[in-house]
Amino acid sequence: MASKELSKQAPETLTLDVSVFPKLNTQQAGHLRHYYNLVAQPDGDWRYFETADGHEEFDDARRYQLATMAYATGAAHYHRLPALRGAFKRLMHLMISKMLRKEVWSYWFLASHGGKQLDPDLKELRKPWADPVVEENIMYSGHLLLMTSLYAMLFDDDEYERDGALTFRWDPLFWGLGSEDFVYDNAKLEKAILRQMEENEWVGVCCEPNAVFVVCNQFPLIAMRYNDVRQGTNYVESNILPKYRAALSKKGLLGENGLYATFFALKQKKSIPARHGAHTAWANAFMHGWNSDFVRASYEKQTLGFLTHFDSKTQLQPTRVAMAFRRLVAEENLDPEDKTTLDKARDESSKVNTHFPYETLNWLGFTMMLSELGKRKELDDLLDYADTHLGPAWVKGGLYYPRNGALYDEDGNFVHMEPHSGNSGIGYARLNVSNGQKTMWERPWTREVLESRPWLDGAGFDGGIDFLRGVWHAEQKAMILTVRRWEAVNKAATFVMKNAGAAQWAIYVNGSLKEIKDSSGDGEVEITEMVDQRELDIVVKELV
Repeated sequence: MASKELSKQAPETLTLDVSVFPKLNTQQAGHLRHYYNLVAQPDGDWRYFETADGHEEFDDARRYQLATMAYATGAAHYHRLPALRGAFKRLMHLMISKMLRKEVWSYWFLASHGGKQLDPDLKELRKPWADPVVEENIMYSGHLLLMTSLYAMLFDDDEYERDGALTFRWDPLFWGLGSEDFVYDNAKLEKAILRQMEENEWVGVCCEPNAVFVVCNQFPLIAMRYNDVRQGTNYVESNILPKYRAALSKKGLLGENGLYATFFALKQKKSIPARHGAHTAWANAFMHGWNSDFVRASYEKQTLGFLTHFDSKTQLQPTRVAMAFRRLVAEENLDPEDKTTLDKARDESSKVNTHFPYETLNWLGFTMMLSELGKRKELDDLLDYADTHLGPAWVKGGLYYPRNGALYDEDGNFVHMEPHSGNSGIGYARLNVSNGQKTMWERPWTREVLESRPWLDGAGFDGGIDFLRGVWHAEQKAMILTVRRWEAVNKAATFVMKNAGAAQWAIYVNGSLKEIKDSSGDGEVEITEMVDQRELDIVVKELV
């Protein structure tokens, strides 16, 4: 209870209704906690990242999981918890540090040889190289560029813009002629990517040798947009995008059936027809930022068969069923709104050649796309299904969906789950908001924006804290923070409001005035409270 002296300066009870400020639900907080748990593991410990493909070649590789975690974390910070700069900065720094680990990018030495799967005219393997970003491999370099550019945009931090900030050390223990360092920074990485885009007539940069995929080229485009704004330029929108749009159309990558081509083969100069919809949905979750009208106009055609709508529920179908469904509608004129079409597609699905030994990442791509497009009913149906049939698990306060190699359970429910969707993709869908990437494309944070408002540092995810609210309300001149611990302990936690200016601040805990503080000479206000598993509302309000 505040003293009588304090009560004369501020109301004993907070007049601001904290409940009007949205807060993370238990599942959203659980996904962020799982992200932290994964990247806080000791270097070399990749528990829960394990994939069916041990060579890091398929869509569930560690680089993709880390990148999607970073994008989900960035979206959660930008849209939901914008005042929590310190906690989110440390979390994203861990993700980028893991992305730079040799285990994540060393696959490229083998992949750089090339292969007949994506280059059928190949007669002999190429001479390999270890530098993971100098040529091709946009499936790593593009994600790394966006992760570091997103970090710079969100936190106005030049750490990865400094010389040598992105250095790859190639030092196999028992073979080779000695260690090599491949030295880059954000700008040099962007320059390497731009050079290849131009060399490839702006259709994009190769992922694997000879193969340009639409999805992997979305990430460097967004990164370059953030870098443009940071540098006061407009090269992406005025120069790159017009050429890229034209190239997508000219090279046939947009696909006649609505799905983006599997890839564009550079040597053969042709687009390979789509074999699934996972990459299209995954691409749309990010392409929507700069090409929203096209993405929205294509939605019905692209989701046909992958998302079915019967008995007032939207359900996700595996690729083999979806492709059979699409064929039945296109070639036999079956009704897509008749459930017997789905039954027939299931019967015929065993005849569909998926071309790859692994099931495609439908859970990741389609939930992320639905989140971005604001398809709330459809997304909620899929998430409800996931919580019912995909075995959600909680470990150390973190939520994920465990790997399951089966396609169906004994009752015929689609239950396949791989670690990219289970660790990071479904979490992204929950943490993103409608038009999330589009808003960040159009209004990235600038230095001026960040300098105009107070923010929070101090205790973070690394201190066992889960954050449910973290927002500065400029009109009320109030910092609103809601926290709890994921574990059953009660310990003190210190939060520091920075950039507060010279002012007096009333600190309320669960609606009651606790104390009044003057901000320090450098504009900081320190708040220490005991935090346990119960939600704790802390409001720091300027006295005017």
